[in-house]
Amino acid sequence: MATTESDPTLWFELEVRPHEEALRGYLQARFPDLRESDDIVQETYIRLCRARATGEIHSAKALLFTTARNVALDTFRRRRARPAEPLTTFDATHIPADTPDAADVVNHRQELNLLAEAVAALPPQCREVMLRRYRDGAAGKEIAEQLGLSPETVKVHLARGMRRCAEYFAERGLFKGRRATRAVS
Repeated sequence: MATTESDPTLWFELEVRPHEEALRGYLQARFPDLRESDDIVQETYIRLCRARATGEIHSAKALLFTTARNVALDTFRRRRARPAEPLTTFDATHIPADTPDAADVVNHRQELNLLAEAVAALPPQCREVMLRRYRDGAAGKEIAEQLGLSPETVKVHLARGMRRCAEYFAERGLFKGRRATRAVS
């Protein structure tokens, strides 16, 4: 009888495929502007299979989500690194005005200031965990290692930080009803 160690197809079906729905949900939540989710998932599977072929994988699920995050980030980087168009073919008259108006700029600054206030109001360790996760993009395990915490403690700080930020916004009349509860979960 084949085992997951000897049969890559069996390993994939038992260790990776069951997480596909959660992976797609994670990608949609973490990268809402991502249009190529099917491509991201397929590239993730390819990289995961290559990694398995070169060595032992201790946690297929963890590697799956980390790899998907990296593939998505690579996709966004490639989008930004488009080659410049030569000036000889550039026609500025066909470019629509895409700049935000003054009200949008002011509103955005106010939202950022409010977010900064909410994060600053967090307890120091919770604030540090939140900043490393959402500003720096560090994974939970990475944060745990950097701060000398257990991964479970990092999860608790992230949940507590999200809840406190949502409460901070709700106290100021923002994110009422369903939006506030979704931000916490």
